[in-house]
Amino acid sequence: MSNKSKSSESSSKINLNESVWKRALSSNAEWPDKEEFLDVIYWMRQAIGIVLGLCWGLLPLKGFLGLLLFVVVNAAVIYVYVSSFQNVDEEEYGGMWEITKEGFMTSFAGFLVTWIIMFTGLHSTSGL
Repeated sequence: MSNKSKSSESSSKINLNESVWKRALSSNAEWPDKEEFLDVIYWMRQAIGIVLGLCWGLLPLKGFLGLLLFVVVNAAVIYVYVSSFQNVDEEEYGGMWEITKEGFMTSFAGFLVTWIIMFTGLHSTSGL
């Protein structure tokens, strides 16, 4: 019996995750649980941070320009996703500023690590 309960429990988790992903990728989705939507924003930011870190590392972007472009692109993508794609009432989540802050610092950290590793590995002139 414990095997049946474990398999039904794991299948319900899979179905729950599928529904979150379906809602995240479909336009104008309903978000009955506000935390789920904020989780989607958080993980989107992590992916954006890693992708931008890879891109900035491949392109030899340096310094303040790279940091500024990261902030602008990251905020713009989330803003467009929330306001145009999902059409979420941002006041339900404490305003656009609260949504914009969600997961930003961890995304920034992931971006920096990825950017530094890629840039150093590809564009370093030291004779290692």
